[in-house]
Amino acid sequence: MERESGLVCARILAAEGGSELKTWAEVRAWTPGHGALWVHLDRSAAQVRSWLLEESTLDPLICEAMLADETRPRVHRERNGSLLILRGVNLNPGADPEDMVSIRIWIEADRVISLRQRRLLAVQDVRERFARTEGPSSPGELVAVIVRGLSDRIGPVVDGLEEALDDLESRLIDAPDQEIRAQLSATRRQAVALRRYLAPQRDVLWRLATEQLPAFSDRDRARCREVADRMLRHVEDLDAMRERAAVTQEELVARLQDRLNRNMYLLSLVAAVFLPLGLITGLLGINVGGMPGADSATAFWVVCALLVGLGFLELGLLYMRRWF
Repeated sequence: MERESGLVCARILAAEGGSELKTWAEVRAWTPGHGALWVHLDRSAAQVRSWLLEESTLDPLICEAMLADETRPRVHRERNGSLLILRGVNLNPGADPEDMVSIRIWIEADRVISLRQRRLLAVQDVRERFARTEGPSSPGELVAVIVRGLSDRIGPVVDGLEEALDDLESRLIDAPDQEIRAQLSATRRQAVALRRYLAPQRDVLWRLATEQLPAFSDRDRARCREVADRMLRHVEDLDAMRERAAVTQEELVARLQDRLNRNMYLLSLVAAVFLPLGLITGLLGINVGGMPGADSATAFWVVCALLVGLGFLELGLLYMRRWF
């Protein structure tokens, strides 16, 4: 396979798994009479861009949309086909799942062209199915299988976020601290980032399930409808998680504020008790003539007893006023 030239895989779709095309020459020699074709390309390769613009017979505007650096999930229908842009969670090593990977698909009655830059496990699953001679046999079925693969990997990520939020809520009840606050913020950011792409992707899937798009059979639309239902649930779960995270964060801030207020209250009480004691001891510490008891051997202990009594008197007054 000429991966260095951007050709990740190419295959003739057939009921028995079809045949694999391993070179650009075989792709260029393809005609509709050979059967439906699937070409999966790496859009970062220069040869892919030149093939799309010069040899694929696609409209230049479609080519530019497929090669664009920044995209959002959408579907655009033309007379002879449809442009489909979807995103899947990034499960590549060292990547964040919410840093979603884009896949761009052009689907016709007898041809599917898909582009990616980073690896998508949903596409890898389709290739493995072909290796077992269980691959899709039509363009519509191929797209439906890819769409389902994307959804299958989004579900565990959303469920993982929900479990993490449940754990943070439990920890908040036991021992609220600043670490929980940081983790709550991270979980909320992940939910927002996922929803940013899943919400429009939900709308795209509903269009695939309801519109009479070329190359899609009733069975393919039914498969897309099932995935759209699941995507709707994911979006609703993310909305609920955002609200729960916000409420939990407010509760955490309130609890931390209450704890801070209690500590400040305690410090205020301590200061109130020791303020008059400090005044008296400071007054007795002046070194001038005429200090009462300066010549008495018991004056020191008398003053200590008076200070202790004054301290208990202050505590009693604070208790009577219900200040603690």
